[in-house]
Amino acid sequence: MKSINIRGRQGREAVRATNLCKVYPNGTVALKDVSVTINSSDFCVVIGLSGAGKSTMLRCMNRLIRPTSGQVALFGEDVTCVNGSQLKQVRRRVGMIFQQFNLVRRLSVIDNVLVGRLRFNAHPVKRCLSMFRQFSRQEKEFAFDCLQQVGIADLAFRRADALSGGQQQRVAIARALAQEPEVFLADEPIASLDPRSSETVMQILSKIHEEKGIPVLVNLHHIDFAQRYGKRILGMSKGELMFDGTARELDTETVSRIYGDKAREALEELSAA
Repeated sequence: MKSINIRGRQGREAVRATNLCKVYPNGTVALKDVSVTINSSDFCVVIGLSGAGKSTMLRCMNRLIRPTSGQVALFGEDVTCVNGSQLKQVRRRVGMIFQQFNLVRRLSVIDNVLVGRLRFNAHPVKRCLSMFRQFSRQEKEFAFDCLQQVGIADLAFRRADALSGGQQQRVAIARALAQEPEVFLADEPIASLDPRSSETVMQILSKIHEEKGIPVLVNLHHIDFAQRYGKRILGMSKGELMFDGTARELDTETVSRIYGDKAREALEELSAA
């Protein structure tokens, strides 16, 4: 069986946001002049309260939403205003993981992972066959290998809705791996999981980063996980970037600025980490 050989682009910037602003139609200001560069060597964790702008920033980076102003660049290419087929190309380069997994629950685990291979079926006949789940042997082997990478190859033919939350999130990661992405963005991937499953998911993301050289940017509520897994930590509050540094540099004063009146709970997590 052919093993996965995905390598991030080493030694250069992966994603760059410059003066990013986002105002929603109801007037909510989600991002205020945010500038940050995610390098190819980064395992970067974004922390902050709900509504701080973490998810909006990631969705702007993947162009799931369009920023009101500012610029987003992916590996040096400006993707701020791309549309149509160009936008599809951008999203194919980014492995996106969500809190709610976004699986097709009635399909098998391996069929969900094979969805990640659709980007490679540009030929009309191949795309048509894919719609009817007629994938090649090589694609199926690749998908199975992705499941091995996340430790659930034994569940390949089980329906997705028969799995636990932690197992479903691992299927979602395997699906993203099947895209052969150049960067991973994970939006609260452990928010719905129990502590043991959360640990497993974070270990898998860290392993992908270390072994395959893929930069990872992950939003977390849990400051203790951020401390243990983040090579670099970004702190956001009310749409602004308040902190950019290492876990060691994340002190009490900084946590208080990021979390405001919720700082006490965050500091308790920090002291326990």
